[in-house]
Parts: sequence; C-alpha cells; structure tokens
Amino acid sequence: MKKTDLILKLSNNSKLFKADSKACVELILKALTDGIVSGKGVEIRGFGGFYKKHRKARIGINPKTAEKTQVDEKFVPFFKPGKLLRELVNQDNL
Repeated sequence: MKKTDLILKLSNNSKLFKADSKACVELILKALTDGIVSGKGVEIRGFGGFYKKHRKARIGINPKTAEKTQVDEKFVPFFKPGKLLRELVNQDNL
C-alpha cells in the first residue's frame, strides 16, 4: 500500500474530503518521524513501536569486488511489531 492508497482508503471510509485525509496522514507521519528522530520512539499498542537504533562501526565487504571497507557508526529507524500484529500476520500462514 502506498501513501496515496492510504489517503484514498481513509477518505472513502470516513466522511473526510481527500484533502483532509491527506492532511491527517501527513500529520501522523510527521508525528512518527519526530518521535523517532528525537530518540523517544513511538509506541502504538497492538501494532508496534518505531525506534531509533544505533549501529556500531564495522568492516563491510562489497559483494561484487570482495573489497573490505569501513562502515561508520550510524542510527537507523527500527520497527518492532506488537503482539497482536505478529499474531495476525502468522494467522494467515497456518
């Protein structure tokens, strides 16, 4: 699902105009981004949590040339699914 699909689905399932749905989605994404960047993270019960995770510096290997290169330490966004979401995803695989 793309962002535009989410906006259309929100607009169709509510009494909001498409422009209002777009504003809501943009506001939610901005709040998620701000929470992750600040380091506090965002937790949505039943769905999961979005966090900023630290990765240490390491030696990486280029798979094409097998050349070793230094990869600097950095922060990366991380999503940890909640229990309900994990159960729903695994329910279809049974």
